[in-house]
Amino acid sequence: MKNCAKLCRTLSTLANASYINLKPSVVTDIPGPRSKELSSKLDSIQETRTVSFFIDFEKSQGNYLVDADGNVLLDMFCQIASLPLGYNHPAIIQAMKDSSQLLSFLVQRPALGVNPPVQWPQVLQETLQSVAPRGLEEVVTTCGCGTSANENAFKAAFIWKRAKQRPGVEPTTEELESAMQNRSPGSPSLSILSFENSFHGRTLGSLSATRSKALYKVDFPAFEWPVAPFPKLRYPLQGKQDLNNIKEEDRCLKSVSNILSTHPVPVAAIIVEPILSEGGDLSASPRFFRELRELALLNEVAFIVDEVQTGCGATGTFWAHEAWELSTPPDMVTFSKKMQVSGYYARKGLRPAQCSRIFGTWMGDPLRMLHCKAILDTINSEKLLERVKHTGEYLKSGLMELSNRFPEHIKNVRGRGTFLAWDCNNSEERDHFISALRQYGVNIGGCGKNTCRLRPALILESDDVEVFIEALNRTLKAIST
Repeated sequence: MKNCAKLCRTLSTLANASYINLKPSVVTDIPGPRSKELSSKLDSIQETRTVSFFIDFEKSQGNYLVDADGNVLLDMFCQIASLPLGYNHPAIIQAMKDSSQLLSFLVQRPALGVNPPVQWPQVLQETLQSVAPRGLEEVVTTCGCGTSANENAFKAAFIWKRAKQRPGVEPTTEELESAMQNRSPGSPSLSILSFENSFHGRTLGSLSATRSKALYKVDFPAFEWPVAPFPKLRYPLQGKQDLNNIKEEDRCLKSVSNILSTHPVPVAAIIVEPILSEGGDLSASPRFFRELRELALLNEVAFIVDEVQTGCGATGTFWAHEAWELSTPPDMVTFSKKMQVSGYYARKGLRPAQCSRIFGTWMGDPLRMLHCKAILDTINSEKLLERVKHTGEYLKSGLMELSNRFPEHIKNVRGRGTFLAWDCNNSEERDHFISALRQYGVNIGGCGKNTCRLRPALILESDDVEVFIEALNRTLKAIST
């Protein structure tokens, strides 16, 4: 009870505090002495080679993080694209402070699949159902993380495919018995088609569909699942190169069609990201995705859109696939990161006939669903999707201007909304660039072989863009001399 009282006092203090946007201030190298000391301590317990620096979350605010050494950085990466409203947003703090459900969800975490809290239907209606993708309003399954969302979507696709193939609804005795031996027909020969440079997670099923980095996959057994080429577009997208891009997309679509008709392991589903994030922020035209959707329909395979990174507004629409203007909605859409909760939306026909087939102990986290509701309410009340569009245009124009001035260092500027990226010459140059930019007070991320990516919060303002462009300009001048 003492700890709960302390939490309530802390929330009250934060909720009543003035919300002041910080400014970059770098007082030590990054990582600084304190971050290095903490890293040394942590290294005796768990892996630290991926740690950049430590953050003081209580002092961080808005679009700005404060690290363990007191350095203040404009955060354009936001916990790998997972902070929609930045740090310590007053709306979220107030929602946590005022929620009558907070204490209940803090004291126990329910097994949602068997004993959900009495508020659960209303919670789902006010959160996930309120932003359901068009055509997928009836079924949403909550999970634990982005990887488990994709993994369970794969399972739903396999169940759906086998249900279409067998004469009855229930598995046969032979299927049930052979499944226990990992043999056909109970363990069927089916596959998921994914794309080169894609990332869908790190569990064994989703890892079999991941194609972004060999080190993620090496040493692990994998399913014999097919991979298709993803378009390598030329930038800028307008002008003479459009015809080349159309030809490139047609080449990839032809490959997908060939795989669907000839692959020795029949395909149950296609999974694709609107922007292949970990693979280098690669995308294609709406036309490409519409044709891909038609191929899935023609070949009777499920069409899964992985919106783990792109969902929740970063591209200027709540779901990035809205920009495709599909005539037939996807069969499933997976989500996580900025939503704070994870899972997948599905057509009603993708719900298994039997219970417990898509299941787990917790099936999500009600506490984070309170967080999700505050985020969705804020997106609506502050018109953040419109802000993302306008701020994204301003940000992209600034990047294009610097690309024109420093074409040897900023290449292929691309993206939608504030979900933007550019290429460096190689990975070494990219990594040096990211490190150098931190010394000027800005934190960004990398992906692919040589790409810098931006994943700011939805609350990014034009003033923050100017801070970013100025720091980027100074970094480019420094590395160009």
